Amino acid sequence: MQSVEPEVHLVARPQVDYPEVARYLAEVGGQAWLERLDRGELDTQLNDPQNLAEFAGRLCYRSWEPGLNPNVTRVRTDQDQYLSNILASMHGSVLEHVSFSFVLHNVSRVFTHELVRHRPGVAVSQESLRFVRLNDLPFWFPDWARQDPELMKRAGEMLAQMEEFQTWMADHFGLDEEGVAFAEKKHRTSFMRRFAPEGLATGLVWTANVRTLRHTIEARTAPGAEEEMRLVFDQIGRVLQEEAPALFGDYEISDGAWVPSWRKV
Repeated sequence: MQSVEPEVHLVARPQVDYPEVARYLAEVGGQAWLERLDRGELDTQLNDPQNLAEFAGRLCYRSWEPGLNPNVTRVRTDQDQYLSNILASMHGSVLEHVSFSFVLHNVSRVFTHELVRHRPGVAVSQESLRFVRLNDLPFWFPDWARQDPELMKRAGEMLAQMEEFQTWMADHFGLDEEGVAFAEKKHRTSFMRRFAPEGLATGLVWTANVRTLRHTIEARTAPGAEEEMRLVFDQIGRVLQEEAPALFGDYEISDGAWVPSWRKV
């Protein structure tokens, strides 16, 4: 048995093509928005996730500057205020353009079985135990479990027996013998995974847009949420507050629960 900790790695974020944006804005008369960018008024570090959300929102109302839309006589020029108004007005569709991709490493299949209930606005690629043969069983134990010696002793013994059975089956089926076809290995490995526990640590790439992320962070850090889910989504929330504070900075954190000022965006 290998004791592991769930980990969150942000591996992809939005990237805006500003020259192409500029060509579009030149056609619709919105150059003033990019001039703000040149002056450092949008974000001095070029925060593409926030700029993409603002770009999508302004396109909806043609609110690049006053007068382009006769109904718009003034526009917000502070990005934090603009995006805060997006959240407050529940204009959540523009947040769906902004997606982040994470590697969720050493999370259990208990975790992934709950994660897949969040389907809109997500993409999932998970390690396949039909192809990946097990030899050890990585496993996460919460702190309270580690403090129980008898529990840890019995759990360790049970996992060691399950690991030994995985090794025995691989040898029994001759999977490492020369000339065994990959299709045969896949067939046997698919059977072998049935004897792995739900708590087995695995990995996946999980991509979600901001609208989904805001809901999921709130739902999966709530006091009644499963404890591994709470642990992982606390990490995700903290990563996103660094990446896009104007989109994730409205949460109040209390006893691990993330509660947004603006809900159901």
